[in-house]
Amino acid sequence: QVQLVESGGGLVQPGESLRLSCAPSGSIFTLYAMGWHRQAPGNQRELVARITSRGSTNYADSVKGRFTISRDNAKNTVYLQMNSLKPEDTAVYYCRGTTASGNEYWGQGTQVTVSS
Repeated sequence: QVQLVESGGGLVQPGESLRLSCAPSGSIFTLYAMGWHRQAPGNQRELVARITSRGSTNYADSVKGRFTISRDNAKNTVYLQMNSLKPEDTAVYYCRGTTASGNEYWGQGTQVTVSS
């Protein structure tokens, strides 16, 4: 069945950068909105960044100025450029996509660890 697949996670030192990517594993209709959420052990899953098909964005206050979300509408692919990473950014990052009719899709997550 169709699902979203994330890639690009890894282990980095504070101050370094990573770029995450997310794309469907199969053909689906255009997703209206795509975004990234993250969850650390013992914490709630939180929204990191979101972008609509028209390019409007929003970010969590904790990542503004450091993270940038972008997308390729033709591929239903979303990216998250993460700069100046901090230890508190450590979490599993999940991709989410929503159709205009309200259906949602999630990825399995990719681990981001920021540690010296």
